[in-house]
Amino acid sequence: MRSSLPLPLPRPRRREFTLGLISSYIFDWIVLIVAGVAGAILGRIDPNKRPFSLEDPDISFPYTEHETVSAPIAFVINTVGPVVIIFIIALVLVPGRTVPKGTPKSLVWKRKLWELHAGWLGLGLSVASAWFITQGMKNLFGKPRPDLLARCQPDIANIAQYVVGGIANVSSNGQLVSAAICKNTDDSVLQDGFRSFPSGHASSSTAGLLYLSLFIASKFAITFPFLAPAGYTDESSYAAFPSRMIRGGRNNDNGTESFEMVNGARGANSFPSHEEELSVPNDPAVAKRFMQHQATLSAVRRQAAAPPVYLLVFALTPFFVAVFISSSRWFDYRHHGFDILFGFMIGMITAYFAFRFYHLPISQGAGWAWGPRSADKAWWAGVGSFSYATDKELYNRPGDEEEAVGGAGGNQAERTVSDADSAAKRRPPPSSSTGTNV
Repeated sequence: MRSSLPLPLPRPRRREFTLGLISSYIFDWIVLIVAGVAGAILGRIDPNKRPFSLEDPDISFPYTEHETVSAPIAFVINTVGPVVIIFIIALVLVPGRTVPKGTPKSLVWKRKLWELHAGWLGLGLSVASAWFITQGMKNLFGKPRPDLLARCQPDIANIAQYVVGGIANVSSNGQLVSAAICKNTDDSVLQDGFRSFPSGHASSSTAGLLYLSLFIASKFAITFPFLAPAGYTDESSYAAFPSRMIRGGRNNDNGTESFEMVNGARGANSFPSHEEELSVPNDPAVAKRFMQHQATLSAVRRQAAAPPVYLLVFALTPFFVAVFISSSRWFDYRHHGFDILFGFMIGMITAYFAFRFYHLPISQGAGWAWGPRSADKAWWAGVGSFSYATDKELYNRPGDEEEAVGGAGGNQAERTVSDADSAAKRRPPPSSSTGTNV
């Protein structure tokens, strides 16, 4: 006969930062640094040079000596700035006001440092990816900038020596010449004239600043109001340390009763079905609060509300700074319109990917980053593993990271599971007349 206990789900590994786990994250940083250095090296390699026409008006703009946003300033704005802002937000606002009284300071600081690390790691992934992709594409395509002819200083007197193709028409001789026609002695200026596509300023600024906008929106809960999906858990599951708030009907650390529903199959924090019961069923105050809770949920319009507009401005400011930096490349005659749009798209993709790689969805994650990998999956999970956060032992109850510092909630859950397993083992086998469950 099978046990009546529900099949437990794999639990997150206790957050023990072993040498193997720490080294795996150090290696993550090394990979990002290598990608950034590789992008810088690509920027020093001579690009391919696409043939061009001396009569092309799209590459006949003047050379701007002083850029509106130079490369060093752009780096400070799209990388150094987000690093500082993420640092301030993580240390000042995390873990927020959901921390129960009596929570160890060591646990609070672990959460602060982890949110800071995840924020920086996502930023590094976004910027390094955009930088490497952009620099590689620049060299591959070798597209002339709008100010190429001003950089080139072509040898017009001997143009016939450099013609490589073209067909004449009524408005142009149609001649395409090679880059060898250029006589500019400043090689760096000339080589950079063939790095128009895609825009590095657009991709890197969007990668860093759009990521920062998403990070701010996440931490300040700035999102479209939304209806809770089916199976939406209670708000306590989005608190900083859920198992320190829920005691399955016991007193919490602050002496208050738990109002959570109890059902082993669906988890301790799920909304109740008809078969479920209140954790303190005989308490009229609990029943009254439950009915008020249900009445609130029945009004759809009261399930969500729009955040303050000033927070929206705060979150969108980095994004519009990225738009300004990208636009400056147009009126500085450094890039064609499509180059800027394509670079902006690269930055958008890397920013969103990096944010979702390390952070929960803005509308569902309550501002938290995903937790660290488990110690035994620090480097590899393999086929059949659905999460890097769970250990390889499939038959464990759900837990929380404060178990690593002896959290009472985790110990209580472990004792409960242990007692239930022992009772199941002592249960006598069923008689033959009752049949066998299959």
